[in-house]
Amino acid sequence: MKKEIIISGFGGQGGLAIGKNLAEAGMAEGLNVTWSPSYGPEMRGGTANCSVVLSDKPVGSPVFAHPTELIALNEPSLEKFEAGVVSGGQVFINSDVVTDKVSRSDLTAYYIPCNTIADEIGNPKVSNMVMLGAYVAGTGILKPETIEQMIQEMFTGAKAKFVPLNIEAFRRGCQCVR
Repeated sequence: MKKEIIISGFGGQGGLAIGKNLAEAGMAEGLNVTWSPSYGPEMRGGTANCSVVLSDKPVGSPVFAHPTELIALNEPSLEKFEAGVVSGGQVFINSDVVTDKVSRSDLTAYYIPCNTIADEIGNPKVSNMVMLGAYVAGTGILKPETIEQMIQEMFTGAKAKFVPLNIEAFRRGCQCVR
């Protein structure tokens, strides 16, 4: 098993955090992983993306041309990366930001209203956790319990109050795909 994932959006949308969470959860589950962020100097508001590899075999290179999955958090990301996704791949789209639809019939597309769900929960900053939940549920590559444990470890001390909010966002994202 090998997943090669591109996560892309505007800086500040949490795409790099999604990738880092996937890589750390993969390590926790005994997978071989890489996480390669890429962003310009403008960061917040500029384009940011990362590449993640999750594999049960050693990873030869963190660089790949054709992802098995794409997480598109904005319109330019879908336009830039859709063509490279392997046939039979999956595309996860933040439908609150991206108005275009996947143009290829050989891909499975999931349209997740990340911002709407985050607003319903009460904090727009957790929209990335919604998308992380959708990805985990859609691919089945990682156990939801692993991600929830990581969320608990990520927010400690004064930030512990954010654990329930982030777990709820993650679970709501999972429900979008189940």
